[in-house]
This record gives sequence, structure tokens and C-alpha cells, in this order.
Amino acid sequence: MTRTRAVRMKVYFMLAWTILLASCGGTAPNLHVLEKPKNVDMIVKMNHGDFWKTVKMGAEVAAKEYNVNLTFKAPQNESDIDEQIRLVDESIKNNADAIILSASDYMRLAQVTDRAAYYKIPVISMDSEVASARITTFVGTNNYEAGQKAAERLIKLTGPESRIGVMNFVRGAKNADEREEGFMDYVARFPGVEVVDIEYCESDEQIARQLTRKMMKEHPDISGIVALNEVASIGTAEEIQELGYGGKVKIITFDSPAKVMELLQEGIVQGTVIQNPFNNGYLAVQYAVQVMEGIEVKEREDTKSRLIDLDNMLRPDNQKLLFPFVK
Repeated sequence: MTRTRAVRMKVYFMLAWTILLASCGGTAPNLHVLEKPKNVDMIVKMNHGDFWKTVKMGAEVAAKEYNVNLTFKAPQNESDIDEQIRLVDESIKNNADAIILSASDYMRLAQVTDRAAYYKIPVISMDSEVASARITTFVGTNNYEAGQKAAERLIKLTGPESRIGVMNFVRGAKNADEREEGFMDYVARFPGVEVVDIEYCESDEQIARQLTRKMMKEHPDISGIVALNEVASIGTAEEIQELGYGGKVKIITFDSPAKVMELLQEGIVQGTVIQNPFNNGYLAVQYAVQVMEGIEVKEREDTKSRLIDLDNMLRPDNQKLLFPFVK
């Protein structure tokens, strides 16, 4: 990246961070701070990555505002379903007052979720859903719609006669399945567009790199790739750059870690679908408090997504998604 671009990125991040700190805060209307602290466990898919760090930051802001003792828990790897199940069981045994869960597997987390409800522990589903009728509410992106946005932009870049690939993350995760389904349904409108490969990188950058290399070796005429989460995005885009296909193979990514934004600046990535992880974390805690206080909550809270590119990334409304906050 050139010195000018590096400076611009630094100023951009500093500005957005200032907006974030100045703008979040204030409790929800008609929701009082808890007189006695409550224990809320937030169990997410993995304990690293910019996306989950931002979720945690939003949750911590809400926890401070509402007098909640927040415990943030996650496996080391998103594919470690057994460990996530164990963490939910641990929260049940420790008598958590509420659980916020981002399920790594839609079906396999269902039984332990039902078990939490049996012990009168409300479960708020966040980011990725779980196959349980006992969920209190869902907070997160409309993932099917987000997949369609990615497909629309990729086909606009590659044309209605093209060969493209998909780098997904964990098979069986509801948000992964919904993004892929939305993407594929949109692509189906264009008979001349062929999806030549769909891979699953298990949310591991190195695996994403290996699978991208394999994809390009087997299909050297690919003109575009979509990567459906933060980790898949970094691994795929970096490998395309390493292979010398930067700008030739169009890439649409998900999320906005610093590396993806740098690659967007350099023209390796042409667009990225931005979610709202800060709001996911904040609102999940807020809804947990409402449920614990006996206040009725809505069934779903769509925290929105938007496709960001070089032309629109500095618009104030898009900065709110790149660096989300609660109004």
C-alpha cells in the first residue's frame, strides 16, 4: 500500500473510532438499569477475529450501562462444535441468568439450547441461529439478503457470462448456509453464470488459502470469488494477491477487518458486505436485560448489512456500518 493510502486509512480509522466512542451510550427507552447485577454469558463461535472483538465491545458497553456481569466465552476454533456445547452446559451448571448464543451448528446446538430453557435460563440467539423453538429472540444480519447483495455485485463485475467460485466457512452454521443460499438463488437468475466450486475453509485463514490455490489450479478461468465471512475473506484475498491474480479475479468479501479494508484500497477486493457486529453485541445484552425484567421483546432484530466499495466507503452512513454503534 502506498504511503498516501496508508495515511488515508489511518485517518479514516481514527475518525470512525472517534464517532464510535462519542455516539454509543444511553439506555433503551423504558428500560431501567438493573438494581441487582445479573450474570449474562455470551457464547460465540471463536475467541479471536475482528468481528468477534467488535461484538464483545458492543456487549461490554451495554453490560456497563445496564449493570450486567458479562462473561464472554468461545472455543478456539469455529469448527469446535463440541466445545461450544460444553460451554453452554457450563453456563447452565453455573446458573447464568441469561445466555447469548451464536451457534456454530444450527442442529447440534439445539438440544443444549432446549436444556437451558428447561432450567428457566432465557437464550438470546445472535448472529447465527439455532434449531430451537425455545429461543427468546434473534439479533443479527439477514444473511440470505446479505448473500444476495454479494452475488449482485460479483455478477455486475464479472458479467452475465462468467465462471465464479464460493469460499464458505463452516458447513452447518445457519448464517453460512443462508448466505450461500441467498448467493446461489441470485446467481440462478443468470443462466450464463456457472458456480464452478464451493469450498468450506472451517474459518481458518490457511485452509482458505489452500482451497483458493486449489480452486485456481482446477479452474484457471475463474473470473470472480465470493468469500462469506471475515476469515475466509482474508485468506482468499491474500492468496489471490500472492498468486498474481489481483484485480483480474474479482473478489467480494464479508466484514471489515483492517486487512480486508487494506486489500480494498489496493484493488484486490472490489467490495465487502458489512454487518453490524457492535450492534449485535449491544442489542443482544439489551434484550437479555429486557427478558430478565419480564419485558416483551420482538421476535427478530435485523441489524442490517450493506455492500461497501471504494466509491462509498467514506460516506458517513457507511461509516456507521464499518464502525457500528447504537444511536
